[in-house]
Amino acid sequence: MALLLNPRLKGLCKAIIFASVLFLSAFAPALSAQEITVDLDPGTTKVDFTLAATMHTVHGTFKLKSGQIRVNTSTGKASGAIVLDATSGDTDNSSRDKKMHSEILESAKFPEIAFTPNQVKGEFATILSQQRASQFEVLGVFRLHGQDHDSTLTVSAQPGAGGHIDVSAQFPVPYIQWGLKSPNTFLLHVAESVDVSVHASGRISSSQ
Repeated sequence: MALLLNPRLKGLCKAIIFASVLFLSAFAPALSAQEITVDLDPGTTKVDFTLAATMHTVHGTFKLKSGQIRVNTSTGKASGAIVLDATSGDTDNSSRDKKMHSEILESAKFPEIAFTPNQVKGEFATILSQQRASQFEVLGVFRLHGQDHDSTLTVSAQPGAGGHIDVSAQFPVPYIQWGLKSPNTFLLHVAESVDVSVHASGRISSSQ
């Protein structure tokens, strides 16, 4: 009882308790942090694009070269990259594709189109915990024709059994504004933005 009534000991106990609380508070986020990784399968991923043009709309595809996104569920910070093979661009018209690759994309010089995520906002962290469809925003950098552009993609994801996941996103690419050559001619006029649609599947996993 005498020890409990000693002001110095009481002060020391309070200091120890306070320091312990601060320590646990500082490290609790790190201890509970979880990294979620999504690996996309190039073989089952479809990347389609449409471009409005005079009298018709051009439809085309690109192939996914690789795709992985890693997200810290505590901070939302993201890393990884989604890489398309620029040389795989195909509109089912050989003469048009030749011009697209040689004059617009210059795919021999810039063979990759990439999106590098850096932040995720929204319901991403609930994908594994609640096993339900989620929609979230992915902020990052879109690299096209050797130039980087800040971009935000709205993504929908549906988790499935055995770690399977389906992901989809639709977004415009203002290629003229981003510095690519316009394909317009005296007789042909096309939109200054390409609409891109991504439907991907892959696997999702987590680590502490």
